[in-house]
Amino acid sequence: MLVYLRLFKESFSFAINALRNNKLRTFLSLLGITIGIFSIIAVLAAVDSLDQSIKDQLSGLDKNTMYLTKYSFGPTEVPRWQRENFPQTEHDDYEFIQRNVPDINAIAYVIFGGGENIKFEGTTVTGVNITPVSHGIYDIENMKIEEGRFYTESESNSGSNVMVLGNATAENLFGNLNPIGKTVRAYGRKLTVIGVLKKVGAGLGDSPDENAYVPANFVRRFQNGGSDGIPGAIIIKPEKDVDVGAFEQVLKQKYRAYRGLKADEPDNFFINKISGFTQFIDGIIATLNMIGWIISGFSLLVGGFGIANIMFVSVRERTNLIGIQKSLGAKNKFILFQFLFEAVILSVLGGLIGIIMVWIVSLIATMALDFTFILSFYNIFLGFSLSTLIGLLSGVIPAISASKLDPVEAIRTGM
Repeated sequence: MLVYLRLFKESFSFAINALRNNKLRTFLSLLGITIGIFSIIAVLAAVDSLDQSIKDQLSGLDKNTMYLTKYSFGPTEVPRWQRENFPQTEHDDYEFIQRNVPDINAIAYVIFGGGENIKFEGTTVTGVNITPVSHGIYDIENMKIEEGRFYTESESNSGSNVMVLGNATAENLFGNLNPIGKTVRAYGRKLTVIGVLKKVGAGLGDSPDENAYVPANFVRRFQNGGSDGIPGAIIIKPEKDVDVGAFEQVLKQKYRAYRGLKADEPDNFFINKISGFTQFIDGIIATLNMIGWIISGFSLLVGGFGIANIMFVSVRERTNLIGIQKSLGAKNKFILFQFLFEAVILSVLGGLIGIIMVWIVSLIATMALDFTFILSFYNIFLGFSLSTLIGLLSGVIPAISASKLDPVEAIRTGM
């Protein structure tokens, strides 16, 4: 054991001397490993952060929640021309399902909104994603109110001129003022702010903090509905203990009957489940990880060649020393581990620099973008393990060649 400790100490000293004596050569060799480890860990950390952000954003939604609409939220075999001819999901459909489908915990009708301007006195916030939706969305998305309240069923049904703001929208519009009870203008009409949601943070697409919510029936007063009007969807949250498969079949049968579809006619709507959407997102995350590995793998390959190159040069420079060590009784194993440890130490050093760079970049990005980047222990361990593996693979051939040198020939060649 003491022999290997001494071997590790000597190899570490040789590696440090290589760094000191050949700074430029060592720097260029380590650069490939550093960039490779940085690329892989940065990509994995970014993808993990995005994945966690999406999961946090969807955590308030039951995975059995369904979106009934003419649009598919994922890949579908239905041709595009056929999908474009599907009828819109209208408010009358929402009322029918609310009355006739059993085992519904919460249901809401949403109109796909867009960027609108919200004005308060001399302040205007542009491009706010105002979502016209009925009151049931509060229970479906498990919203949290920071100030005020959400609109009631009565206000939703009557289409009252009320608005609930996301946290960032309220801050941008009112600053330090209390927004509750204030009158704002949107859609060219006056609305009263009755609530502000708790801060959620950045997530998939637009942050909920930058949104606003109004009753769907308020917007239906002045925007066209029907087949040629603005598109909408019905969001349905089944009861907790219900058989989701059976519930979906009942929903589909009743909705087909409502739309007058015959038995041999295909559905002219989609039932999109959150669980299916999360699986689709998981597929995208896996693809991003794979692409990151492929791209970063080339950097690691270049880095590995750089380490191998510096080790071959090191063996050549120390041929005379290897011959002297062997003539004094050093075994082949001692020489092999000496150079192998040196290669690993150099590679791990490059990997550690890459990991530190990822950590610094993640801190800066988190502060600058208001998006939490996660550098997990797993990713750090992975980077350390990869750099160790690259060092082993890159150093094994030079180490073997050094260990097999003939001592007499090595001394004569090195003189």
